[in-house]
Amino acid sequence: MRALSAGVIFIIVLVVIAALILASCVKVVPQAYAMVLERLGAYKATWGTGIHFKVPFIERVARRVNLKEQVVDFPPQPVITKDNVTMQIDTVIFFQITDPKLYAYGVENPIMAIENLSATTLRNIIGDMELDETLTSREVINTKMRASLDVATDPWGIKVNRVELKNIIPPAAIQDAMEKQMKAERERREAILIAEGQKRSTILVAEGKKESAILDAEAEKQAAILRAEAQKEKMIKEAEGQAAAVLKVQNATAEGIRMIKEAGADQAVLTIKSLEAFAKAADGRSTKIIIPSDIQGIAGLAASLKGIVEEGGKEEGKGQNQ
Repeated sequence: MRALSAGVIFIIVLVVIAALILASCVKVVPQAYAMVLERLGAYKATWGTGIHFKVPFIERVARRVNLKEQVVDFPPQPVITKDNVTMQIDTVIFFQITDPKLYAYGVENPIMAIENLSATTLRNIIGDMELDETLTSREVINTKMRASLDVATDPWGIKVNRVELKNIIPPAAIQDAMEKQMKAERERREAILIAEGQKRSTILVAEGKKESAILDAEAEKQAAILRAEAQKEKMIKEAEGQAAAVLKVQNATAEGIRMIKEAGADQAVLTIKSLEAFAKAADGRSTKIIIPSDIQGIAGLAASLKGIVEEGGKEEGKGQNQ
């Protein structure tokens, strides 16, 4: 029983060991990763995403490679410009591994190699530029560095996608001078803005006065037009009133003449009416009266009639006294 128990235990141990060995031979490569496989120390293959099997004790996974885009922030590097100004510049590099085999066997420490290469490239680019140009040409420096690093890292299976200058730190004295210059520039811009504001305010005031004068003139013009129209309307009303009065007088005169004609008045009545009209004209304020010839005849006839009447009256008086 004891020997059997020992044999069973041994078998179980062997089964467990075999299971562990088989499990170690199964490899699952996740998304965006790759594995470099070696057989007896030599490169065998590159495994992509999925499940893979290797021969135990003969093959091994030499390196697990991340295929995602990676970001490396390097510390500030001292560089000297063309006009002998020393400044500190730190860079940020975005790279991606495109060939796991070259990345595994191309260089011993790829990140350190990229850092040293970026520092050297940055010194070469800045050495051909002056301070002012360096401060205002970030995009140019980024483009030049990316192109140089991409070419240099291609044999390592690395592609440099983008390079950014994170900070450009000039010496303290230059920083003070730059701050003073920026302050003076801000004050100059402020003075320009104040002057422009005052000018604009003056223009607005002048335009306001101009608009006010225009409105006053327009109001006076409208008032004059209204006064003229009112005077015109008044004169029209007065003329219409006088015309209506004249029309009424003429209508009344015509009506009187019509009534006289209808009444059958003879020439004597018409003559008497003419005399009454003449008497009214004589009693007026006119200083000169023009008498028609027929009226003069009528006046003479009236005087003769008056004389006859007076003589008849005298004779009647004498007869009564006798």
